[in-house]
Parts: sequence; structure tokens; C-alpha cells
Amino acid sequence: MVNAYLMRLQAAMFGPDRRKARRTVWGLCLAAAFVVAAYVAALGPLYALAGVIAVIGGALMITSVQWGLYALVGIICILPFATFPFKIGFTPTFLDVALMALFFVWLARLAAGRERELETSSIGMAVLLFLGLALVAFARGLTYTRLTMTVLRHFVEIILGIAVFFLVINNVRDLAQIEDVMRVLILAGLGAAAIGVILYVIPEAWTVRILNALGRFGYPGGYGALRYIEDNPANPMRAIGTSVDPNVLGGLMILVTAATAPQIAERKPVLPRWLIAAALATEALCLYLTYSRGSLVGLAAALFLLGIVRYRRLLVLGLIGGGLLLLLPQAHTYVSHFLAGIRGQDRATQMRFGEYKDALRLISDYPWFGVGFVGAPRIDLYIGVSNLYLLIAEETGLIGLAAFLLTMLSFFWHLVASWRQGLSERAKGIALGLGGAVFGGLVGGIFDHYLFNLTYPHMTSLFWLYIGLTVATLRAGAMERTDDLSASSLSDSGAAA
Repeated sequence: MVNAYLMRLQAAMFGPDRRKARRTVWGLCLAAAFVVAAYVAALGPLYALAGVIAVIGGALMITSVQWGLYALVGIICILPFATFPFKIGFTPTFLDVALMALFFVWLARLAAGRERELETSSIGMAVLLFLGLALVAFARGLTYTRLTMTVLRHFVEIILGIAVFFLVINNVRDLAQIEDVMRVLILAGLGAAAIGVILYVIPEAWTVRILNALGRFGYPGGYGALRYIEDNPANPMRAIGTSVDPNVLGGLMILVTAATAPQIAERKPVLPRWLIAAALATEALCLYLTYSRGSLVGLAAALFLLGIVRYRRLLVLGLIGGGLLLLLPQAHTYVSHFLAGIRGQDRATQMRFGEYKDALRLISDYPWFGVGFVGAPRIDLYIGVSNLYLLIAEETGLIGLAAFLLTMLSFFWHLVASWRQGLSERAKGIALGLGGAVFGGLVGGIFDHYLFNLTYPHMTSLFWLYIGLTVATLRAGAMERTDDLSASSLSDSGAAA
């Protein structure tokens, strides 16, 4: 029956009777307009647009892992906390769908035999060890408190975020793919920074209206969503963008800025140089407006590492950029806030000191495997401290922390060894930028916890995505250099003959 109707419609549209054809086309247009109008009226323009984007994005994501990585990067940078307007036992987030789609496509390729080798790399065993210890700590922690669906979902997100490392090294195999991901990463980072700056400089009432609109996607709204230094509205506001927390936005800026910075000095950057410069300026300004002192130190550490290893120009640009930021009206408050943190005089720093003391007490009572991710076993203890390493020790114990540190040491050892053995020029800037970003994130982790926190699984995914991309770049760069040397040798032999 359906085929019969389609045949009649085709005959009416393309038959010899032009009047009938025009009436049919106009009828189809009106019917389509009615359907679209009903769709928008039922869902509202924001949900309707999101639905169209979700359908298109979902269709692209299930076609290849590469498109899934683009979507993952975009979601992490632009809408990391966005949720769907329905429940399936829990309210799924955009991040959940992106991660599940990525692993579904990869596993489907493995099941179909399109992927015949499973790459682990030289640091893969260390990553698996850390993953295994996290699972053991999670299971052990269930003996202390009752599991909730929210905690389970966030823990699965953390595990999938770490496993992104294996997904990347098994599916991103050449520099062209890596450069495409880098382009998306730079543009998404620029978008996140621009949103952060815009929401900061416009009137607060406008910012609240925008955040209220995002409330349809699970974002906190109202004036309570705005953040200020020491949570005091009498103090300057802190930029949050769509990252909800200013320190998390600052951590995101560490990762995207450090990865972008080397491209400004490369002979063939992955994007036009003016766009790279605009991204760096916007990201630096956004980080500055977060008033996140730990993020500022982390970015400074990353840029210093990049400067002393290869890009001396970045040291000069960093000094110039820092001088320009000091000319902004917020400079006096910023410097005072920074110095107060160093001296331990402000309330936020004093609260951190209290957290460190409580964390050390918990770790001393449960040193080996920690207390898991669900909750502390006693009412006088709690899980949570503004330090990546203490938090890992709280949740997975000193053994888990040792596994994490071993993984990071293996990562940097692999980076240094591959660098010494030789990489193609295309790979050097990307590998060093990603590696520098990981280093900056680890330095920032001394002052915050967003890289391994159930509340911020998108940052865990981004961190391990960087590690996977670095390893993939080192492998592809070594292969390209070998091919270049082979081609050069053949050319020399031909010339000699």
C-alpha cells in the first residue's frame, strides 16, 4: 500500500500535467510546514532545535568513531552538563549518549571483524591496572554505604572516560585524523571561552536569563547559579560559562589553551594563524576571569614546559599576555586574591587546608584501598578534597594513587623516549601541546579535583582523551618520519645512480 501511494505521488510530481505537479509540490510543502510547526509548538523552539541537532549528530556518530570524537569534544567544551528531557531509570546526559555511541560503534567494528588488532601501547597495562583498582575500590566501598543510581551512573561515566584512552589509540591511527580532532578541539575550546567571557561581561540579569533557558537541559538557573569570589556577591563575579563551576572552567582552559599554544609557532598550523591567536587570547582572558588561582598556575606550568622544550616564543608571548591582563580593571583584585591564597589568608584557602587535614585522616584510617566512591564509612569522615591526588587516595587508596602516578610517569617516559627517537615535524607540535596540557592539568590538580571527580566526568574523559591522542600522535609521527627517511634514501640512491 505504501508503495502504491509513493508511485501515485511520484506520478503527480513528475507527470505531464504541470498544474497538478505544482499543486502536489505546494501540498507537500504545506504538509511539511504543518509538521514542523507542530513539532516546534509541542517542544518549544529550543528543544526543537536541540532535537534536530541531536538527530543529525546521532546519525553521524553511529557512522564512525571519528564523528563520535568530534561530538564528544564539542559536548565536553560547550554543554558538558546538558541532559535529555526524559528518564530511562535515570536522566541521561549528552555526555552519556556520546560515550555510549562511541563504544557501541567501536565494539560493533570489533564484533564484525573490521578491527583485527587490539592496541594497548606501552602504557596500556598501567592504565588497565588503575582501572582495575578503581573497580575494586568501588565494589569495596559498597560495604560501607548504599549505592544510588546517580552514583552508579557517574562512576560508569568515569570508567568510560578513562577507557576513552583505549578507544582513541585503536581508532585514531594517522596524523590526518589527529589533525581533524585538533581542529575541532581548538574551535570548541574557543567557543567555550567565548561563552565564558560573554556571560561574564553582559549584565547579570541577561546572564541569568540565558542560564534559565539552559535550565531546560538540566543546568542550574537563577542568581544562585552565579559565582563570586569566596561566594560573596559583594566581591567580583567569577566566569563559569557552561561549566557551572569557575574552577572547572579554568581547568578546561588549561587543557585547550596548552594544546592550542604550539600551533601559533608552527610553520603549518592546523588552522589559520589568526584564528589560533584569537583562540589563545580568548582562552587566556576566560581563564583570567574565572579567578581560579590553581588553573592559572597550571597553565603557567604548561606554557613554561612548552617554552623550555621547543617554543621559546611562547615564553615571550606569555609574559606579554600576562602584562596585558594586568592592565584590566580587575587586576588589583586579582593580584590581591592571588597573594591572599599564597599566604593562606582568604577563607577559600583556609577551607582547603581543613579539607587536606580531614583527607589525610581518612587516608590514614583506610590507607590501602580507600573507601570507594559511594560514601565514607563513618559520620566523622567524608569524601571530598580540593586536590586530585588526595581524592584518588581517599577513593582508591594509596595503591590506587601509586597506580595513577605510575601511569602518568609511564606516559611522560613514553613521550620523552619517542621524542628522542624522532618524530615528523607535523607530529611534534601536536604531541608536545597535548603532553604539555596533561602536565598543566596535573599541576592544576594539586589545587583542585575536577580530573577525577564523579561530579565532573566530562573532565575525566577529556583528560584521558588527551593521553590517548598523544600516544596516537607519537605512533603516527614515528611512522611518518620512517616513511620520510625511506623516501629520502630512495631519492638519494636514484640520484647517485
